[in-house]
Amino acid sequence: MIIKRKLAIELKKLAKQFPVILISGPRQSGKTTLAKMAFKNYEYVNLENIAARKFAEKDAHEFLETYSKEKGVILDEVQNVPDLLSYIQVHVDEHEKPGFFILTGSQNLLLSEKISQSLAGRVAILTLLPFSIGELKKESILSHNYIEAMFKGFYPRVLARNYSPVTWYHNYIQTYVERDVRQIKNVADLSLFQHFLELCAGRIGQLLNVSSLANDCGISVSTADSWLSILQASYVIFLLRPHHKNFSKRVIKSPKLYFYDTGLACSLLGITSEKELLKYYLKGGLFESFVISELKKEEFNKGRRPRIYFWRDKHGHEIDCIIEKVDKLVPLEIKAGKTINTSFFDGLSYWNKLSKTDSKDSFLIYGGHENQKRRIANVLGWQSLAEVFDK
Repeated sequence: MIIKRKLAIELKKLAKQFPVILISGPRQSGKTTLAKMAFKNYEYVNLENIAARKFAEKDAHEFLETYSKEKGVILDEVQNVPDLLSYIQVHVDEHEKPGFFILTGSQNLLLSEKISQSLAGRVAILTLLPFSIGELKKESILSHNYIEAMFKGFYPRVLARNYSPVTWYHNYIQTYVERDVRQIKNVADLSLFQHFLELCAGRIGQLLNVSSLANDCGISVSTADSWLSILQASYVIFLLRPHHKNFSKRVIKSPKLYFYDTGLACSLLGITSEKELLKYYLKGGLFESFVISELKKEEFNKGRRPRIYFWRDKHGHEIDCIIEKVDKLVPLEIKAGKTINTSFFDGLSYWNKLSKTDSKDSFLIYGGHENQKRRIANVLGWQSLAEVFDK
């Protein structure tokens, strides 16, 4: 099953302007499929292939010349030959062909420095995460129940090929830990790193205390910081920063920890069924992670950098998510309950008075399906959360 990706529109548009496009994102998020579908007449080279990689490493100039007469070339998993980027710079400066090189990469940490050094001003960088709610909804394959959607996650192989989430995510984690982590950083004890990853899942939706995390794992704070950077660079976790606006209140400065995919987080937490997830004590944090990740996908799919935060003051008043626009801040409360309770609006009510936010710019995202217009905020069921940007 081929599911159309929203990012394809931005990808094709930018390919008319920039000589190089980099599609970054986690492994198995669909980068190769997207590139091949968008540029069907391009030559495809997989740099995971040992022969292709050795050719590119030993004679990068000749490697690129091999494809110079093609309409264009897709270089898959380009982080395997990072030095190739310098040769691509020379090539594009000599030939000036918009959209000629389509690069994919799954390790942002390895690519970012090389990209900034070699291809500044010549490359457009896009991020492709696993499927979004909108993409699945358009194909009529979105789960009706958010518990099922969270448990399955949004990786293409699980959904398009109907793989068992329990089996697939377990193997995905093993592959990631054993192979990708070693490529990014020389982690001596991989079993300890996997334990660290599981501890991170146990803190989903919570304020990050690096000292506590390091202590529970039995590692130094500097090692914990380093490993958190690896997980962020590999699109496993993201840290949601607190918004700086304080309205004369003392605000929390620590970030919150979330996972890009709840299916992966469920696997790390040992959840093996939807029934277990339904009763799990971290269900609320997982739902927050689910919603905020979807909001980030919406922005990434339009080629934009997400400007998403949370807000909490020292007295415990909190807004789960704040989207920063040019002219305003858009607050969102996120509640896993399927039945709307008046207490769901407490945070928004406080925020709206404090910030003088119009109720039409406030949103409650909840685990049900009915959309409503309330006096305090717009209410959106989880399947409709992309409408935050439409409104």
